Amino acid sequence: MIPDHYFDEGLNGTLYPHDMKQFNTGKVVYEKTQADYEQEQRDMLSSQDGDTCETHDQFYRDHKLLLVLFRALAVMPITRSRPGTVTFSWKSRATMYAISFYIVATVVVLMVGYERVMILRSIKKFDEYIYAILFVAFLVPHFWIPFVGWGVAHQVAIYKTSWGKFQVRYYRVTGENLQFPNLKTQIAIISVGCLFLAICFLLSLCALMDGFLLRHTTAYYHIITMINMNCALWYINCKGIKIASQSLSECFRRDVNVNTSAKLISRYRFLWLNLSELLQSLGNAYARTYSTYCLFMFFNIICAVYGALSEIVDHGFGFSFKEMGLFVDAAYCSTLLFIFVDCSHNTTLKVAAGVQETLLAIDVLAIDRPAQKEIDHFIQAIEMNPAVVSLKGYAHVNRELLTSTISMIAIYLIVLLQFKISLPKTDS
Repeated sequence: MIPDHYFDEGLNGTLYPHDMKQFNTGKVVYEKTQADYEQEQRDMLSSQDGDTCETHDQFYRDHKLLLVLFRALAVMPITRSRPGTVTFSWKSRATMYAISFYIVATVVVLMVGYERVMILRSIKKFDEYIYAILFVAFLVPHFWIPFVGWGVAHQVAIYKTSWGKFQVRYYRVTGENLQFPNLKTQIAIISVGCLFLAICFLLSLCALMDGFLLRHTTAYYHIITMINMNCALWYINCKGIKIASQSLSECFRRDVNVNTSAKLISRYRFLWLNLSELLQSLGNAYARTYSTYCLFMFFNIICAVYGALSEIVDHGFGFSFKEMGLFVDAAYCSTLLFIFVDCSHNTTLKVAAGVQETLLAIDVLAIDRPAQKEIDHFIQAIEMNPAVVSLKGYAHVNRELLTSTISMIAIYLIVLLQFKISLPKTDS
């Protein structure tokens, strides 16, 4: 997060002092307007003040329900410990609840997992072995929670707190509070949908897949709901940044049409840099969580598609319950992976597009030299800070990740199917 004193210097100073000397040849006296007085009042606000951040942090208020649900699932025990600040502590009540919930859930998962492993060990046929692996694989995310949830909670808390600081700075520059229309309603619908989807998914597998008993689903409900909610959380964070970038672009276009001054462009440049940093911190905060998330989806898609194709190779297009169950699993994981990648891609396209369009539309011959120089600084800042979502350098979350994943899945499927076709020849 850009420190407050650097941000204030960016708002109050347009160019370096030695650059300004050549332009300040005369003293201009003018009467302050009402807008100038209002700007001075906004500039007195500090993003380090918790009460100020609490007042302007609309994003937290809108997606608070999502954070509460993650605490209820014992995945991310972060809390609003004081105004404007999200924190994580191993001694907090939320963490104590998370540990207690996790212990109880672990007992259930181990009981069901033991039965699934016994079934797995009793299977001799290779194809049936693949089917049984899927049920065991869906239990694995439960044991990742301390590593991908609690282990990154501190970084996530810092990221959530930085949203409040950004919104204070947004208000200082634009004179408007950042709003997220219908986001609260969407989150409520998505949250209910995640739970409903988990129930439908498990009941469909129970009905379609042999050996998956109804009582076994008790170990999977919180895991599948957590997987769905992680996808929803990423979507909401990307949507929030997308809305913020669009609002910033609209305010920048509006203000530039009124007064294309060097100081105005400088203020928006620092605000845009803050937004770009917020996008990058999103990937860094959740890098561990979504790296394992992608690996899990990758493994499940391969196993499910291979199982379905193997069944088709053996018995033709019979549309048996087993085939349908595997296709449901593959479609479910593929949809979540697509949403994860596509929303990131759409967000990165919007972060710089609006301000770039406005900057390129300015008639540089009609403005003074300091404003021209600030435009150059702004364009250079956009080029040097590309809008990308990186999982700490392990992968860039965009559509290229999706295409590379599809190609890798295709390669693995070809190898597995070749191995399967060769089995009868080897046995004979």
